[in-house]
Amino acid sequence: MLEAYVIKILFFSTLAFIFAMLVTPLLTRYLYKYKLGKKVRANGETPIFTGLHAHKEGTPTMGGVLIWGTVLIFILLFALLDRLFVADIFSYLNFLSRAETLLPLGALVISALIGLFDDWLDVRGRGVLGGGGLKLRHRLFIYTLIAIVGALWFYFKLDWTVFHVPFFGNFEIGAWYIPIFIFIIVATSFSVNETDGLDGLAGGTLLIAFTAYGVIAFALGRYELATFCGVIIGALLAFLWFNIPPARFYMGDTGAMSLGVTLGIIAMLTNNSLLLIFIGLIFLLESKSVIIQVLSKKFRGKKVFLSSPIHHHFQAIGWPEAKVVMRFWVIAAIGAAVGLMVFLLDKKF
Repeated sequence: MLEAYVIKILFFSTLAFIFAMLVTPLLTRYLYKYKLGKKVRANGETPIFTGLHAHKEGTPTMGGVLIWGTVLIFILLFALLDRLFVADIFSYLNFLSRAETLLPLGALVISALIGLFDDWLDVRGRGVLGGGGLKLRHRLFIYTLIAIVGALWFYFKLDWTVFHVPFFGNFEIGAWYIPIFIFIIVATSFSVNETDGLDGLAGGTLLIAFTAYGVIAFALGRYELATFCGVIIGALLAFLWFNIPPARFYMGDTGAMSLGVTLGIIAMLTNNSLLLIFIGLIFLLESKSVIIQVLSKKFRGKKVFLSSPIHHHFQAIGWPEAKVVMRFWVIAAIGAAVGLMVFLLDKKF
């Protein structure tokens, strides 16, 4: 029986990759035709960043549509086929599940549409307060709203009040589950968004993170959730094919925002959110560097890093973009390996 689920996951991962590869030329042609390109900040407040990324001006954004669009099409198509045709094969291929994939799918699509709107504001040079796109506080507010909906779903619909700490077991925390859930989703979403700044960086680190949580979901018997992760993995691989330096298009907020929220939701669904410390190590380092930089400028009047997030600091000291990206991938892979090791040891003992 396990072999059947392995085949299913590999089938969907491969199919998602092939589909996304075939669709990408059409998507990029549309993005270039309508000039839906990246705007590089040039307001004088970030001279290092502007100097490093001025050449990327005009490269299309919104590439995240490829990823979440593939997931949405696949999950709805095979659910529809299962309804229309009474056959075991379609029942087997249907991975839309109320208990496992409905909530991450809803979070993925809703946050993706919000991110798409933000990307549109950015490429049109419009913003809530005159800039390009949504401000940080508005994004955090949106993350919080999505997280609140998810927390209430878990608490009231799923009666979920148990929080797992590796090696210490499950703890009944009652209503405290709601604020903890909100914090984890907001922190993950913010961190992934901050990581999306170099060609291939967010795509590669997200690929590693979703692979790790796909393995965890499979080990816990959540096979539909593992399949869901498999589709994301396949689509991310196709996205990376075109996103590695020099990028043909960028993920944009429609990708970073939606995948960050979804990663946090999956971490909570597997009740292994604390493993994000390892599996999302790069995301953690990126967001911490931003927080440190902001606090240092506010209270000390000077910077800690030449530019933040930290990947821009390494660029500023002379590392080529590809070197930063690939070394961050290595760190992310090591972190994910440690996270999986902790999971397996915790599961065993």
